Amino acid sequence: MTPIGIFGGTFDPIHFGHLRTAFELLHELRLAEVRFVPAGNPPHRGAPRCDALHRLDMVRAAVADQPGFVADDREVRREGPSYTVLTLRELRAEAPQRPLCLIVGMDAFLGLPEWHEWRSVLDLAHVVVAHRPGWSAPRDGALGELLARHGTQDVAELHATVAGRIHVRPVTQLEISSTDLRDLIVAGRDPRYLLPDAVRAIIHDTGCYYPPATR
Repeated sequence: MTPIGIFGGTFDPIHFGHLRTAFELLHELRLAEVRFVPAGNPPHRGAPRCDALHRLDMVRAAVADQPGFVADDREVRREGPSYTVLTLRELRAEAPQRPLCLIVGMDAFLGLPEWHEWRSVLDLAHVVVAHRPGWSAPRDGALGELLARHGTQDVAELHATVAGRIHVRPVTQLEISSTDLRDLIVAGRDPRYLLPDAVRAIIHDTGCYYPPATR
């Protein structure tokens, strides 16, 4: 069965950097779809500036016109911390024989040992590490050992097995960050061309990133 990509994050807000990464992986890894899963209650950072339902609305608006992109609301609906391992268990129960590819950036991969039940992740899914060309994957420590045992550059292996492989993939990384976008909006500048117009409209209509005095 063709793999499904799982792309989680706070998406506070979602922008073209997220979308371009997902688009390249959708095609280059021959994925059936990429599911964008906004975190309802992210456990490893402070509370998002925008509430979960508005962030979900922005994700839905961002992916609406791209075949193969799907907004998944399970972490917004689920109570408690939005642990990735819980999402993967739900998806694995729904599709026991389908390969799952968890998409993470290199920075998130380097923090993997801090995740809740992190050693269970590869039992449930492959891990696809999207990174800027020229970056080097770790060779030492727990992650270096993990890559030595589970790493593969063969996309066919992601299709042939349901979980357990790590694939490091260079992608076009646009120099856009959600943090910088929030700061730009607070400063009164227009985020046009950094994120989809439909997302920009939601930000304008809800005022969720603007200072309280300007809403």
